[in-house]
Parts: sequence; structure tokens; C-alpha cells
Amino acid sequence: MVQLGIPFFILFVIAEIIAWRSGSRVRYETRDTAASLAMGFGNIVVGALSAIFIGGLFGLAWERRIFALGSAWWVFLVAVVVQDFVYYWFHRLSHEHRWFWAAHVPHHSSQHYNFSTALRQSWAKPLHGLYVLALPAIMLGVRPEIYAFASGINLLYQFWIHTEWIDRLGPVEWVFNTPSHHRVHHGNNARYLAANYAGIFVVWDRLFGTFVAEDRTDPPRYGLVHQLNTFNPLRIAYHEYGEIIRDWRRSRSWSELWNYTFGPPGWSPDGSRKTATDLKRSWFSRTGRRTPDPELRGS
Repeated sequence: MVQLGIPFFILFVIAEIIAWRSGSRVRYETRDTAASLAMGFGNIVVGALSAIFIGGLFGLAWERRIFALGSAWWVFLVAVVVQDFVYYWFHRLSHEHRWFWAAHVPHHSSQHYNFSTALRQSWAKPLHGLYVLALPAIMLGVRPEIYAFASGINLLYQFWIHTEWIDRLGPVEWVFNTPSHHRVHHGNNARYLAANYAGIFVVWDRLFGTFVAEDRTDPPRYGLVHQLNTFNPLRIAYHEYGEIIRDWRRSRSWSELWNYTFGPPGWSPDGSRKTATDLKRSWFSRTGRRTPDPELRGS
């Protein structure tokens, strides 16, 4: 399904480049855009290869289903909401645990934020294992093909929120994920770390305490806390796995080995490196802020 959107993705990228050339605040860099497109192509190839295994796993879950919801129109709506709830936790875990972050970090490696950034996707889907989060939904009655359809809707939706071209959208922002909310998610400013994991519905972030509003006085800076500074797709795709292996070699106990692998990104036994929580806590302490951000006040 996502593959069908590729012509539209390219058209939107071209339109945004034209806007950039015309003086819009959107920014592009040729090598960065080329790297994002290469990552998108690689993701399609890896996704096609891994679909055989993941599809088989979903099939096994369906054979052990407890209920069968059928294929009525309302089941598709339920599937979109359920899949988005699962996506929230998939996305949050991808930031909170290093092994999962290693697969997700390529998407955050660009120092620009535009439609091409949406195409900068992982080549490590078979490695992260978080697709198992979908199994309960399938066993509770959502057919695998309907769940896959809902997943495609989610990915298509998220394309348009990767832009600085679109400003805040008023009351829409209370329910739906928007470019403003997702700019926060991609920001490496301390105030914006560990926030806004939503796919379609930002209500999950509001419910689970991970919502942060965009602050016009502190525009998001994009990329990683420690910038990767490369346009090499292979390094972008797999660099964090190399860092994990290097940390394995310096581990002095099974506990350290575990935390280097599944602890939060930035964890170190002596605290010499900083996690997102450490950086955010330091920012709160330094600024005297007691809450992450003021509530959203519209556009």
C-alpha cells in the first residue's frame, strides 16, 4: 500500500523544494535529500524481504485467534485506532531502549526536517523484533490483512507531518498528530526529548504524559544529540549496532552488557554519557521549569 504512495511522495518533495527555492522557511540540502531517498529505497527492499517472515508470524497468531471481527466497515476503523495505539508503544519503546533505537535512529539522523525526511527509514526491521506488539490485536480478532492495511494508513498519514512548511493547525492539534507536534519529536533540544510518539492520534501522548507543545521561542533543532555527520546510507542504517558491539567489548559484567543493549540510549555505568531523561532533567533544573511546556494555545 505504501508503495502506491511513492509518486505522491516525490511530487510533494518537488513542491516543497520549489517552496524552498521561493523563500519558504523549509530547508533542503542535496546530499541529505539523496541519503534520505536512498534510505527510503532500502527500506522498501528490506520490508519486502521481511514481509514473508512477519506475514507468517501474523498468520500463526491469526490461527490462534480468540475472536474474529470479520471485515465490516467499522472493523477497519477499529483497526486504525488499535494499530495506532500499538504504534505509539512501538515508537516509544524505539526511543527508550537502545536495541530498538538502533533500528529507529536512522530516521532521526537528518539535520533537516522536510518531506524527504519522512522517507529516511530503517533497514533493520527484521532485527528490532517490535512487530510482535501487533500479535495481541490479531489474536483478538483483527485480520492480518486488515491490520496491515491500518499500518499502511498510519505510514501514509505520517508523511505529511514531516515539514516546516505547515504551521500550527488550531483545534485539530488536540486530537491529531500534526507537523507542529512532530517537529517537537524530531527536535534535539533538551525540552523536546522523549516526547510526541504519536502516529495519527496525539491523544495517546496526552493520556500517557509524553506530550510537549512546540514553543515558538525555542524552535526545534533537528538531528541527533550527537550528530552523525555523514551521508553514507550504510553508516546511517547500521552505525548504532556498531556502537553497541563496541560497548559489549568494554562490558565488565552481565548487568553492563544488558544495559548497553536494552538500557536507554546514552546509558553508561559511570554516568559519563547522558540519556534523554538526564538531559531533560538537567534542562528543567537549569531553567527552573516545572512542567515540560505550556499547554498548546492554538496557532
